[in-house]
Amino acid sequence: MAENPRPPGDFSPWMNVIAREVEFAPGAKPEIYHAVGQRDYLAILARTPDGRIPVVRQYRPALEAFTWELPAGLVEKDEDPAAASARELLEETGYPARAVHSLGAPASPCTGRLSNRIHSFFVETGERIADFTPEPGLEVALKSPAELVAMIKADQFAQQLHFGTLMLAELKGFLRFSA
Repeated sequence: MAENPRPPGDFSPWMNVIAREVEFAPGAKPEIYHAVGQRDYLAILARTPDGRIPVVRQYRPALEAFTWELPAGLVEKDEDPAAASARELLEETGYPARAVHSLGAPASPCTGRLSNRIHSFFVETGERIADFTPEPGLEVALKSPAELVAMIKADQFAQQLHFGTLMLAELKGFLRFSA
């Protein structure tokens, strides 16, 4: 039998299970509480020079479905989240970052079960690189803000974490989604 090089609880390079002993009230019997651990997450709302928003469609095994969502990914070990957002955007869409704007302090994607944080960015892009080819299984589309709103209303764009990024971008004045 092959030896597992990962510590107990590490199931893949993308996630592990954390077990913590927690005393939920003073003097209460400690209980074991489990959470999912993974690297910090990125959500990238980008605007191309012509004012459109790149979105990506890909198969998500957890849902057993294809989804439309913002470009996104995980922050690599010791990587600056802003630099990671520029990297992910280029890898997934072929658009280079001209300016990267943080949309605020990292937030929790799920306070009850996930230990990581989500970093949301608004990125102004340059023109798409000429020789870009999407990763196999990844489709890129460009949507106007109104088209993205229509996708959301039609339940075609349903990544809840990305709704927060869209809201932050509007609240901070980077993009308008309504009249």
